[in-house]
Amino acid sequence: MLLTTRRNLSERTAFEIAIFYQLSFRLERQLFYRLETGEDMALYTLGNHTLDTQHPDMDVLTALIGDEGVDAELFHEANRVKTEEFGSKVFVRGIIEFSNYCRCTCAYCGISAQMVHAKRYRMPPDELTDAAVRAAETYRTVILQSGEDRFYTAEMLADIVRRIKQRANCAVTLSIGERTLEEYRLMREAGADRFLLKHETANAVLYESLHGVPLETRLDAQRRIRALGFELGGGFMVGLPGQTDETLAQDLMTLVYEGVEMAGIGPFIAHPDTELGGAPDGDPHKTLKVLALARLLLPKCHLPSTTALNVKGGMKNALLCGADVIMQKATPFEYRKLYDIYPGRDALEVPLEEQYETLRKRLAEFGLSAE
Repeated sequence: MLLTTRRNLSERTAFEIAIFYQLSFRLERQLFYRLETGEDMALYTLGNHTLDTQHPDMDVLTALIGDEGVDAELFHEANRVKTEEFGSKVFVRGIIEFSNYCRCTCAYCGISAQMVHAKRYRMPPDELTDAAVRAAETYRTVILQSGEDRFYTAEMLADIVRRIKQRANCAVTLSIGERTLEEYRLMREAGADRFLLKHETANAVLYESLHGVPLETRLDAQRRIRALGFELGGGFMVGLPGQTDETLAQDLMTLVYEGVEMAGIGPFIAHPDTELGGAPDGDPHKTLKVLALARLLLPKCHLPSTTALNVKGGMKNALLCGADVIMQKATPFEYRKLYDIYPGRDALEVPLEEQYETLRKRLAEFGLSAE
């Protein structure tokens, strides 16, 4: 990627050149479609800024993120676009966190390989399969998430997906980190529908300082996933130490040019026992602004009210600022407290049907319906 190889260019200049080449063909196709169908161009006037979502501009996005005077207009437009696309529906997913082993050493994560005092667990394949089938009785989509745990081979994961698909009528989403093309292929051929892999930050220097590996390795993995026909989920954190409004604009542009169909955008929350444990949490309000901009840029994209945002009490606000998805824990009770990536996560022992019904009633109070 030019971002990391063109040393004679500033990081921003290199990023913008990369975006230009990545976006050009996609935007031409979108423009042709809109001209053919007569669909209006997506042009928004927010305060003194004009956002052209067909040709998004880094300076405009950066200015919007920093301008508090546009918040009410921005949130209104994001909610309007979300409602036009999805109506009153909120898509509720069940997530099973099946292993907290991880080979990665991310500077903020409570299940990092560096967390030597963490109590580790792995769900056996049969137990995981049974848990997913039970979850599918309540949720139309089941997400299987873990740390980057190579104990689970691609063949093992493919077999788990295949058995779930044989026994349950549900979509299966995987969130297991970086693998090879052939490993992803096995899982896709077994029936996995979607894959979540966030880029976390589009700033190459910041990414490497947090994860110890180049950003391009993560973006390459996303492209492998996309090439195999998975629905690709990406996303990033808001409020990382060293992050700027310009960095967040880069993050939004990355979602666009990587062609994500889902994007998890949540506030940064570090586990207290990690290298970044003393860093301040990300601002929930700024997270909502970035979420709203993502809705305008990607009107058909699924945008969750992320777990981290819910920890900050932001679920209702997120749903009114463009979010259309909520994830509920379907992890067996004995493991919930052990998947401790950051503090404050819900580990209540509530049966799936009960927690879903509680959410359904709460959404109805907002004029929304659980799907």
